[in-house]
Amino acid sequence: MQIGDSRLSKYNIILAEDHVLMRKGIKKIIQENPELKVVGEAGDGLELLQLLEESTPDMVILDISMPRFKGIEAIKIIKGLYPEVKIMILTMHKNKDYLYRAMDNGADGYVLKEDPPESFHSAIKTIRTGKTYVSPLLFT
Repeated sequence: MQIGDSRLSKYNIILAEDHVLMRKGIKKIIQENPELKVVGEAGDGLELLQLLEESTPDMVILDISMPRFKGIEAIKIIKGLYPEVKIMILTMHKNKDYLYRAMDNGADGYVLKEDPPESFHSAIKTIRTGKTYVSPLLFT
């Protein structure tokens, strides 16, 4: 059985978000899809890196503004150590400069916290298939 093969196992996700209520809400949205599984939660960048040492997920959903390693720094580190891990940025920042910096450093997707849950699931599915996803709300 291979991680990431949806026919055999769930798609494993680590969720890195410093606001507990937001993290729990995102987890609940993820769990609406039976193919997805949250295998770890981190409240800051350092905790995220420790989780990655213990278990390599298929995807990290990463807040761009976290304590102890900001999202952009974390992207560089994660992609350097675990290039196969997909990274989806989840942020309140509608600023395209953040988008470009995230993508330049290896992010596979950029989702806004104001996006509806359907878009969130669509983003995961798109990134999972090897494509890039950018919130359409960035261009409205």
